[in-house]
Amino acid sequence: MTDVASPTPSPATSVVQDDELLIERIFDAPRDLVFSVWTQPEHLMRWWGPKTFTAIGIEQDFRVGGAYRFGMRSEEGREIWKSGVYQEIVPGERIVMTFRWEDGAWDVDNLVTVTFLPMASGRTLLRFHQTPFKTVTARDSHIGGWTSLFEKLTTYLETVQ
Repeated sequence: MTDVASPTPSPATSVVQDDELLIERIFDAPRDLVFSVWTQPEHLMRWWGPKTFTAIGIEQDFRVGGAYRFGMRSEEGREIWKSGVYQEIVPGERIVMTFRWEDGAWDVDNLVTVTFLPMASGRTLLRFHQTPFKTVTARDSHIGGWTSLFEKLTTYLETVQ
């Protein structure tokens, strides 16, 4: 894979099917670092959640078959929790996990696959895939949240390099 011309990370969102979402993001950080901040609670607490949310709790058994639970709080004080089980972990390369909103929003378990691809100049292409969604509206409602979460990750990565 070759490096892209743009010096700054830029999101790319693709709709693969009506029931799936693909977001790609380039980070100006090496793959091992991006993987670490995605998988270690001490890092996740500093950036996890969309732009207007703050991480409030992370329970994590980071192994295949292990469960996780992430909580966040909106500016208005509303708490939201998501949870799932790790299905596959390839250190430094890929994480596959189930994903469910604990409040029953959208009423479906998703499968999330996060792939970390090394690029030239020490950059990383993160490929985020989530499926299935019951409706296009449900799928589209996740785009803004994930995109702003990746913006927070970009900012955080600048502080840990």
